[in-house]
Amino acid sequence: MLTEFFLNATNVGAEWVLLILIVLSVLSFGMILDRIIYFHRHTINADVLGSELQQRLSNGDLRSAAELVAKGRGIECAVVSAGLAEFTRGPQACGEAMLSVKARERRGLDAGLAVLGSIGSNSPFIGLLGTVLGIIKAAHDLTASGQGNGDPNEVMAGVFEALVATAVGLFVAVPAVLAFNYFQRRVKVVLLQTDALAHLVLSRCPTPAAPRPKSTSFIPGKDAP
Repeated sequence: MLTEFFLNATNVGAEWVLLILIVLSVLSFGMILDRIIYFHRHTINADVLGSELQQRLSNGDLRSAAELVAKGRGIECAVVSAGLAEFTRGPQACGEAMLSVKARERRGLDAGLAVLGSIGSNSPFIGLLGTVLGIIKAAHDLTASGQGNGDPNEVMAGVFEALVATAVGLFVAVPAVLAFNYFQRRVKVVLLQTDALAHLVLSRCPTPAAPRPKSTSFIPGKDAP
């Protein structure tokens, strides 16, 4: 009974699978375009920024250093700006402030990458499902009316059409996988640049002076045992 039910369901063919792949393709290219725009807008020259930042911090010009990073739109600038805001409180406060901003800004770096990776890894299987459904339908047509008098040419045409689903699945998967790997690499580079600039700020951060111990006075006759 269940076998007959699923057999009737497979007779629909691979049309609905192709519709799913088309939707995934549009979603994938939309995310790729979004990531391209994001990284284009948030990319900075970390080498130039690091050189300028080091020079201004060496001269003790904290205000000028803060103005320098305030102009940037990258995550590196946001992290360094948070560290400079806590610069005078010591390395620990400065480092914690930068770690907090880095964790918050990383969500923007990773946005959509998990979905893009899922599309790239699962689209071939969805296409293969469409192919299997198409072949089952073609085999069912071959035994039409239970007499085996189906047209072989028509059946083979159905098989070839079913193979289109696998091709479409690969067409969706390949760009998604390539884009996912590329953007993952970009995220790693941005995070490395952020860490390098953060350590530069910490290396110039002053250590707060330890509090002086309270002095005690000896009063003869009172403090003596």
